[in-house]
Amino acid sequence: MAKKPASLDKSAKSPKAPAPADIGGADIGAESPQKASRVPANAEITFAYGEAQADGGETHQVAGGDVATLTTQQGMPVADDQNSLKQGTRGPTLLEDFHFREKMFHFDHERIPERVVHARGYAAHGFFELTDSLSDVSRADVFQRVGERTPAFVRFSTVAGNKGSFDLARDVRGFAVKLYTQEGNWDLVGNNIPVFFIQDAIKFPDLVHSVKPAPDREFPQAQSAHDNFWDFISLTPESFHMVMWQMSDRTIPRSFRTMEGFGVHTFRLLDAAGKSTFVKFHWKPKQGLQSVVWNEAVKINGADPDFHRRDLWDAINSGDFPEWELGVQLFDDAFADSFDFDVLDATKLIPEELVPVRVVGRLVLDRVVDNFFAETEQVAFCTQNVPPGIDFSNDPLLQGRNFSYLDTQIKRLGSPNFTHIPINAPKCPMAHFQQDGHMAMHNPKGRANYEPNSWGPTQGGPREDPVRGFTSFAEVAEGPKQRVRSETFADHYSQARQFFVSQTPIEQKHIGDALVFELSKVERPDIRSRVVSHLRNVDTALATTVADGLGLAMPDAAVAAREPITDLPASDKLSIVKNGPDSFKGRKLGILLSDGADAALFKALLKAVDGEGAVYEVIAPKIAGATLSDGTTVAAKHKIDGGPSVLFDAVALLVSAEGAKLLSRDAAAKDFVTDAFAHCKYIAISAEAQAIFVAAGIADDLDEACLLLATAADAPAFIEAARALRFWPRELAVDLDAHPQT
Repeated sequence: MAKKPASLDKSAKSPKAPAPADIGGADIGAESPQKASRVPANAEITFAYGEAQADGGETHQVAGGDVATLTTQQGMPVADDQNSLKQGTRGPTLLEDFHFREKMFHFDHERIPERVVHARGYAAHGFFELTDSLSDVSRADVFQRVGERTPAFVRFSTVAGNKGSFDLARDVRGFAVKLYTQEGNWDLVGNNIPVFFIQDAIKFPDLVHSVKPAPDREFPQAQSAHDNFWDFISLTPESFHMVMWQMSDRTIPRSFRTMEGFGVHTFRLLDAAGKSTFVKFHWKPKQGLQSVVWNEAVKINGADPDFHRRDLWDAINSGDFPEWELGVQLFDDAFADSFDFDVLDATKLIPEELVPVRVVGRLVLDRVVDNFFAETEQVAFCTQNVPPGIDFSNDPLLQGRNFSYLDTQIKRLGSPNFTHIPINAPKCPMAHFQQDGHMAMHNPKGRANYEPNSWGPTQGGPREDPVRGFTSFAEVAEGPKQRVRSETFADHYSQARQFFVSQTPIEQKHIGDALVFELSKVERPDIRSRVVSHLRNVDTALATTVADGLGLAMPDAAVAAREPITDLPASDKLSIVKNGPDSFKGRKLGILLSDGADAALFKALLKAVDGEGAVYEVIAPKIAGATLSDGTTVAAKHKIDGGPSVLFDAVALLVSAEGAKLLSRDAAAKDFVTDAFAHCKYIAISAEAQAIFVAAGIADDLDEACLLLATAADAPAFIEAARALRFWPRELAVDLDAHPQT
């Protein structure tokens, strides 16, 4: 591990960072907040505010044009829109930061009635079971007794799309867990990616505004492939670690059941004596990691925009309960001080090779909701909901989230009494003096509605408990009040590179493909060029791939606020392919049948599927199904033009000679096999079905993942082979842009 530069010493009182990046725009770590917020003149950005200056607002020269001075809603000029107000460079965010408060308040209230972000969600009930006590480091009741089960409610979501958008957008997935502990609700509100785009919550409205539909045209929906998003990203170098994750297959997961969840931030665990241990939370799927490919995602959205919802609903109702392990990375101040990066920086992760994940419990989802609106839509998650024994770090993104979420829930649910809604109500006893308000369902009983009072134990109401009650870590905060980003946050590219080199060649290819696709939708060449200039600091081959794919002259590398560390070791845990499933359990086989298909082959295939713990669906020329060679009629789940191969993890074609002749003339049937082949799926083929591949023009390209089902004995071998899910070498043969990074 490369040593941390001396200037990363977190004990420095007044750090001075390098000058802002040339092309990086609003880079972090500038020598003053004012300089950090400027766009450099050589960025070649044009501003077209038109008549926006007619209101008499003050203007100044930036990049060759007059632009208005940024102000608050009250008209007060803003000196720094990049950093929230903190106590010292790494201290807590201060409540008196009225600019952050106004900005976040307005952002939280700008949508009704759906969520501003994470609007499209799906949820289920379940339980958390402790398997390894954390009583050695935390007094949280939920971590004390091995074997005890705590009720849970989990909501998965996309970030950018509205409620009516589709499931397979390329997007971060929310992974929010509400545990109804005996000491109050614990909301671990995370994502399926362990890092985030920004370091300070004051930039969250800007990030979301940039990726949401443009305000003048109200599109695109649920997409990041447009000018506004990449303009923001290209001027925010801290985002490039997250960009690597976003452009990977992590953002097009096969299922909610096959993605990881992360708490993202560094939290604290406190024991009974108040001793602190830093912690990062991980949810690891027992089903293994799995994603789809981009062309497949596009077609799934057309065939079934509710693909993820249906998958979760069907799995739970069939008894195949999704399960994750809760793991924790525990570390102390000594590790935090020696780590190459700042543990308070939400754009950084801690590789599991450095701090192994300790598995302490399991999360099982075993019940669907009774009513979507009452539960999934009305559930309110707040990052500040933690029980005694869990506390916060000074991560400025986490501090801002703690401040923001309560605002959001009041706006969405219309009342400070949103905790009276059953899905949000704790399952442990409650006692307080909060009363009245819109939609109050429960008011305190008795005469006293204030504290302290002298009405005694029966009439006086609850009292605080210094022993059992929540106490914060007694951290000493010092330093001047200032808007500044700690110099220890200034490395924007090292972990982006580490993530990229940790991927397998096919995953690296997909990242390059995704960047080319997204940037090809960006209309302004200067934005494309700025993105590639940042990629040069991540990986030269990747930057070359993207520039070549765009037909772009290679730009100079963006000037980095801190020189990237180029020798961070690869981490296998960051790869999907290296952490996939070891069986076909829980996966879905699509079986294309025709009248006269071999009944023995069909029955053998079903037996192998059932023995693996997988499921199957039948596709046929007609929805009524197909009559097999023994006279048995099998009902179909899909008509051929409504059941494309993108809906399945693997496919099998069992047809008669007459059926193959019929299907060989059908465009949907030919698409079924060409898509399955192009998407590198395992394909089982009866002898008669080969005619369809001839008609589709790919008979000569069939490879070792296209298995012939000659007899019933071949079925188990096919299902065993399909455990690999994809035959990736095929993509390099069928994709003209195939040039994996090495």
